[in-house]
Amino acid sequence: MKKIVIVGGGFAGLNLAKKLAKSNENLVTLVDQNNFHFFPPLLYQVATAFIEPSNISYPFRKMFQGKKVKFFMGKLIEIVPDQKKIITENGDIAYDILVLAMGTETNFFGNEEISKNAFPMKSIDEALSIRNHILLQLEKATRTNELSDKIRFSNIVIAGGGPTGVELAGMLAEMDKHIMAKDYPDNDVAHGKIYLVDGLSTLLSPMSVKSQREAVDVLTNLKVEILLNTMVNGYDGQVVSLSDGSKIPAATLIWASGVIARNVPGIPLDSIGRGRRILVDAYNEVKGLQDVFAIGDQCIQMSDPAFSTGHPQLAQVAIQQGNLLGENILRKSKGIPLKKFTHNDKGSMAIIAKFKAVVDLPRSFFKGFMAWLIWLFIHIIPIAGFRNKAKIFYNWLWSFITNDPTLRLIIKASASSNKDVK
Repeated sequence: MKKIVIVGGGFAGLNLAKKLAKSNENLVTLVDQNNFHFFPPLLYQVATAFIEPSNISYPFRKMFQGKKVKFFMGKLIEIVPDQKKIITENGDIAYDILVLAMGTETNFFGNEEISKNAFPMKSIDEALSIRNHILLQLEKATRTNELSDKIRFSNIVIAGGGPTGVELAGMLAEMDKHIMAKDYPDNDVAHGKIYLVDGLSTLLSPMSVKSQREAVDVLTNLKVEILLNTMVNGYDGQVVSLSDGSKIPAATLIWASGVIARNVPGIPLDSIGRGRRILVDAYNEVKGLQDVFAIGDQCIQMSDPAFSTGHPQLAQVAIQQGNLLGENILRKSKGIPLKKFTHNDKGSMAIIAKFKAVVDLPRSFFKGFMAWLIWLFIHIIPIAGFRNKAKIFYNWLWSFITNDPTLRLIIKASASSNKDVK
């Protein structure tokens, strides 16, 4: 029995682990720095207090109860290919086959000031930090008598006009439209605006022109200030500096402007491509290494004829690569020829606002309520666990009917309460 170690429990790693769990031929260990899998496409709804974290997360140990997958909680420090082991903060793990599926992290493009003061949104912790911060700034806005301070506390700037930025702007705008007047009847926060800033000439640049136009139209109607062909150059925690020389007073800058693959010490430098993505062959094996594979957002594969410059860093790519690598590992053990990876492009989608979404399929386009329904069910189906699906559907339905979710809680863990958490 081969020892297969999978580092990362996102879409790619989780689907690989599930595929391998169907066989008795391997000892599978899933390593992750969190003890739960979470669903990144809905992080922005946690950040805007629309759903609770448990709706989009599920414990690994519960997920693999009764299955042939062992879970090990720990952060990867380094891989040692010549010794066939990995080093984690909680100990070393030997492997026969290693699979890296750690995904990406926020890319601040070397801007230390923005890195220090802006809010990224790549994890549950970061989404909750955004929620707490926004709500705290609104409380400050109610207490001050200075108009300039009210504006600064209430303004929210989002850097990045991709799906994450658009979805975040739309949800915040809906919150402003339906909730602010009820929560703050004295109009203490009515002076604030939501700004969506992107360096390109359009929103949702990877999607169709129809989707791009719909996003601009819907967000404009929701009074989102869209600033295109503009970049965020700096942020000191009080004022956002833009590339055109203008400045926006804002106590909140959310950074949704780029990602970079997570660093893996021990990978040869000539095995690293653009965006720090790991170079892999048609079977997802890492260039220059044996028995080491990389899948999902962390890798770049240029053997697929339809994606000669590499696949987009999307959930569908990660899921398909995880599934195929699992099949290939089982095929290899049986002496069956392996399959090369080719991505089956199922289209892309983004929610913009309440009952407003866009869906680009290979041969069709949807917008509005129908697209919103498609988006809703496509995003609920992959969530782990029946209970999570039922909870999120009920919470979604109730929140949209009432226009008033009840999750606007400021919950801050004290330093002493976190003393045992690494």
